[in-house]
Amino acid sequence: MRENLREKNMLKDFLEQYTYHLSDNTAPEKRVYTQPLRNYLDLVYIADISIGTPPQNFKVVFDTGSANLWVPSIYCDSKACANHSVFNPPRSTTFSLEGRPFEITYGTGKIAGFLGYDTVRIGNLVIGSQAFGMSQKEPSIFLEHAVFDGILGLSYPALSVVGTTPVFDNLKKRRLLKEPIFAFYLSTKKENGSVVMFGGLDHSYYKGELKWVPVSQRLYWQISMDSITMNGKILGCKGGCQAIVDTGTAVLVGPTNVVTNIQKAINARPLTGYEYFIGCDAINTYSDIIFTINGVNYPVPAHAYIRQSLKGCCYSNFEGGSEKLSQSELWILGDVFLRLYFTVFDRGNNRIGLAPAV
Repeated sequence: MRENLREKNMLKDFLEQYTYHLSDNTAPEKRVYTQPLRNYLDLVYIADISIGTPPQNFKVVFDTGSANLWVPSIYCDSKACANHSVFNPPRSTTFSLEGRPFEITYGTGKIAGFLGYDTVRIGNLVIGSQAFGMSQKEPSIFLEHAVFDGILGLSYPALSVVGTTPVFDNLKKRRLLKEPIFAFYLSTKKENGSVVMFGGLDHSYYKGELKWVPVSQRLYWQISMDSITMNGKILGCKGGCQAIVDTGTAVLVGPTNVVTNIQKAINARPLTGYEYFIGCDAINTYSDIIFTINGVNYPVPAHAYIRQSLKGCCYSNFEGGSEKLSQSELWILGDVFLRLYFTVFDRGNNRIGLAPAV
């Protein structure tokens, strides 16, 4: 068997997937799997994965705000696909066609395509027969210029395409992880150093104890938030609100009317679209904005809520969202928040853990 696999150039992949002796049927060792992420200008964090046999490589965003895995395909005729790596089903010996169409809408655009199954590799984690989407249409200008090829969703399965099992749920279902958790450490202003870890925690990435917050709705990673204040004055979330912890969003997003008031409080002036200009001296002089969650204060200092561009201009990292966010004051805590706080997503206990990042 070993020689046959070697002749077909399949032995390495087989040994990575089955790291134990078949004869004694011992379960594979469960451990913490750490996957490096590349920080692109503090705007998005990219990981390398592969799909198929032999592996076809893709750069993806590990997104806690969605549930599906998708990559561009050779059948896509959009400009976005021409600029990115595309999956070629005939070149994979482990591919099987599911065929059903799918469509996913994001805040920055939508994609459409069809479903298939194949082997997905995230570092040393190997998931056979994983459902994933192959895009045929990516009309969004944002995706055309994106530094990533696709997205790997890590939210609850209720958000996934009907009839499919998301990547993390398969890892959990097949008992490939020591614990049903994953966690993010996001670096600031440097390309390397960011990681996502599956199955356990590396305590060297945070200080103190984790503070746990129960998930309030098992769809997104949604939690209850108490308030948003600055110098003791309430800026938002008066009387409590909801927040989604989202690695796929770069900034802090809230209801437009509330965010407009925050922009005024920090003397940010509107430019075009969603951008607000602010004097760069504010980075060293403005007070922290405090997000209070489950009775615990999480300060966001000015150097985090103000972004300095490569050209030296400074902008607010607060952004007004859709009308849906305004109806019940829903916030999105994106990478601006997550760079400050090591974040654990615990599916076993349906909770999120937060601690100051090192």
